[in-house]
Amino acid sequence: MGISPTTPGVHHVALRVTDLDRSKSFYADTLGFPIVLEQPGLLIMMAGATPIGLQGPREHTPPGDVFNPMRVGLDHLAIGCEEESELRRVAGALSEAGIDNTGVKLDETLGKLYVAFKDPDRIAWEFYMV
Repeated sequence: MGISPTTPGVHHVALRVTDLDRSKSFYADTLGFPIVLEQPGLLIMMAGATPIGLQGPREHTPPGDVFNPMRVGLDHLAIGCEEESELRRVAGALSEAGIDNTGVKLDETLGKLYVAFKDPDRIAWEFYMV
């Protein structure tokens, strides 16, 4: 039976980053996510209707730590895309900005197009057709 919570979906996503200023530049300046809150050690921006929080390292953050999608925990984040032309535009803009990405690919499992890329901490993202 399970708990079966009634929910409209994900409220927010919080990411720990190694350099908040560098991540702010990537997410706000390069990707263009609008910032809705900025405080010392915390930045909240919007990816569509989903708040994405960025937090800088804390005292227990291992020095030199890097994201690894093979460890238990977060594998990647995917934001939705409704128009193939927008998907292709973003893939090109990522390349023009010098951001390594897959280009537009087909997810064979779901039959949907996407482009995958990584942030400065190597956190994996996808822009994915809904």
